[in-house]
Amino acid sequence: MKRTSTFSERLRQGLEASGMKASELSSITGISKSSISHYLKGDWEGKQDAVFFISKALNVAEAWLMGYDVPKERTTTTIEIPVTENIIPIPKMKKVPLLGTIACGEPILAEENIESYIDMPSNIHGTFALKCKGDSMINARIFDGDIVYIRQQPNVENGEIAAVLIDNEATLKKVYRYPTRLELRAENPTFTPLEYEGEDMNKVRILGKAVYFFSKVR
Repeated sequence: MKRTSTFSERLRQGLEASGMKASELSSITGISKSSISHYLKGDWEGKQDAVFFISKALNVAEAWLMGYDVPKERTTTTIEIPVTENIIPIPKMKKVPLLGTIACGEPILAEENIESYIDMPSNIHGTFALKCKGDSMINARIFDGDIVYIRQQPNVENGEIAAVLIDNEATLKKVYRYPTRLELRAENPTFTPLEYEGEDMNKVRILGKAVYFFSKVR
């Protein structure tokens, strides 16, 4: 199989075609922003685990992303990629809780909140998972039924996607915090941002940052 391009060139093409920013790719895959930057500059060659997660996020074939002369479209067919010393095995999996309805006043990982346990790549620093409902996050490539892995933490940076608790229901939103108000934005222009001011800000609880998602083949 002939290699006709480089990983960095294909990564740039994939990002441009998807309309995704490098920072969004970092959030979705759990790969640090600095690593994404090195990949784009061509400083680093993508290792197999990074290629796997990036190709999944961009919905392109892994071999195409690595620069090989193969179709760009991601399929269920496995294409054999030559093994090199730079490639490491796909990571092992571990179990994390998939949360359902959140019981009022209970710790987020209380047993009554856990619907089941599901697999997560061991190199993803997630604490629990949520199943996305509806189409409010489609511009972030998160669709109805997708599994989103969350790293539990009380705050996130402005513009990051977080799991937030509103009226005992966990939902995904982009968070923007200002001195006197909190704004939660969907990734779908048909949804109006949710705004909370003053004491109403206490009605919203940030559960954690979205670090990776698993999407069905569409």
